[in-house]
Amino acid sequence: MRYTNLLSILFFSFILFIPSAYSQEAGYIDPWVENMSNLIYSPKYFGPSAFPIPELRSGKVSESYEIEFRPQYHYYVGDQTTDIYLRMLLPFIRGRAGMEISFIAWEKYKMSLETKEERNAAETEAPSHEKYSGDVVLTAFFQLLQDEEWIDAMIDFSIKTASGGRLCDARFTDAATYWLNLNIGRDLAGSSTDLYYLRLIASSGFYCWMTNKLTHRQNDAWTYGVGFMAGLDKVSITTDISGFNGYNKNGDCPLVWRNNVKLDFNNNVISLRYNHGMRDFLYDTYSIAYIRKF
Repeated sequence: MRYTNLLSILFFSFILFIPSAYSQEAGYIDPWVENMSNLIYSPKYFGPSAFPIPELRSGKVSESYEIEFRPQYHYYVGDQTTDIYLRMLLPFIRGRAGMEISFIAWEKYKMSLETKEERNAAETEAPSHEKYSGDVVLTAFFQLLQDEEWIDAMIDFSIKTASGGRLCDARFTDAATYWLNLNIGRDLAGSSTDLYYLRLIASSGFYCWMTNKLTHRQNDAWTYGVGFMAGLDKVSITTDISGFNGYNKNGDCPLVWRNNVKLDFNNNVISLRYNHGMRDFLYDTYSIAYIRKF
């Protein structure tokens, strides 16, 4: 437990230090600032991490502390992006309540001229001397129901900060966002404590973000997701289709198919993920992560 507390302190220190150390908007170009109103605040016209699609969860609050380090590559024909994603899970009441902190610690991108113009961005890439980070997402979890013969249900509430950089290139929104989701799960065969299991998972909720329009200062959306989790000994697989639907209909209805394979070796986990954007989210994402459980 002593080592867990030490890692938690180091992680929090890193989270607090990076946004202040990096220049959030050092890339602003003076003539462009007057054209900020031309940005379209929707997933289709921003970078791959500007509008996180809520994770579809199992319906149970985790009983393990977790730290994750995940390099990611996001691709579509007009934008190639690499970044580093960090996450810490802290179940302060194991199995009942907890919190999660996630963060884009570093990002690099290269857009085509066509994509730059479509997004009303200032440049196709950040200046070589500029270092910037992404947004911090804080999530709280609460277990509402746990019934092996019926369903498990938990609620999560997330807030995304406005700490991300390069608004001028439509990478991060520089605007607060929050979402609230109900996650449910039901075992169809076995359970997570057995050698094998198959579990149905689903979620629905509310998503809200601030925009740059005087007539519509915020956009509201309903979230949804459905998928399956399966496990056999030390291997687990999760696949789901998730997204949200905004009311402005300006590229604000992203839909993504997500797949995650985990290999667990005595609480040292290797995670391989592939996400395929299907609507208003243009990227395919490939990533590999190391997760340490405590």
